[in-house]
Amino acid sequence: MSTTQQLQDFVTQVRRDILRQVHQVNSGHPGGSLGCAEFFSVLYQEVMDYSTDFDMDGKNEDIFFLSNGHISPVFYSVLARSGFFPVEELRTFRKINSRLQGHPTTHEGLPGIRIASGSLGQGLSVAIGAALTKKQNDDEHLIYTLHGDGELQEGQNWEAILYAGSNGLDNIIATIDYNKKQIDGATDDVLPLGNLKAKFEAFDWKVLELKEGNDLEAIKAKLEEAKNLTGQNQPIVIIMETEMGNGVDYMMGTHAWHGKAPNDEQLESALAQNPETLGDY
Repeated sequence: MSTTQQLQDFVTQVRRDILRQVHQVNSGHPGGSLGCAEFFSVLYQEVMDYSTDFDMDGKNEDIFFLSNGHISPVFYSVLARSGFFPVEELRTFRKINSRLQGHPTTHEGLPGIRIASGSLGQGLSVAIGAALTKKQNDDEHLIYTLHGDGELQEGQNWEAILYAGSNGLDNIIATIDYNKKQIDGATDDVLPLGNLKAKFEAFDWKVLELKEGNDLEAIKAKLEEAKNLTGQNQPIVIIMETEMGNGVDYMMGTHAWHGKAPNDEQLESALAQNPETLGDY
């Protein structure tokens, strides 16, 4: 287990990794990646039971599926710094023949990646299959997923939500990155999501709300609470409120950095706000 300071240092380095990845190729999605740096860090450093001796089956270990695959920079950083592949490989992000594509893919065999998630709305459906498999194999480990809030505008999500709730699939913990922004603006302006808590409850899910989705201790406590609620004939969802672009002052409070890379000057400003802690790649 890490101390709070060790975990914060990890988060700070992940932020630097995100920024440097998208800057080096002038392409990628820093906003949502930065907003979820704390979540990924807690999940992989504190909560999940997994092996870095990676195989696709994931038997006898917890499994995570990233559904909103465009925030791959944070996923790659945390996987690398958790021991799945060399940190130096982050230099290849979005480059020709790299295993670190802009949206995660499986054909290059990158450890930690079990599904391609460039197309939104599919992650929960895949996670349900994995959860059912664990049930059939008497494997008591859990399935974790992350979804964007704008992603919930995709209809396939609600078919999967209905299925999991109707079948009492109680070994899934889904988290919604509820930053209330998407590529074209606020979710309320593009296609309002309404009362997410009430909607999930109507589909027979247990709903937890996390207002401080960028607070390490709050995230850890909520994930532990969710784990304690598994095995009770209901899937669990955490509605996690985050700040897009968290940790970089000029990226916060706007959707503008959903899919835009910082220029040289902007990168230096962002890195100055997040001093190196564990060593850059």
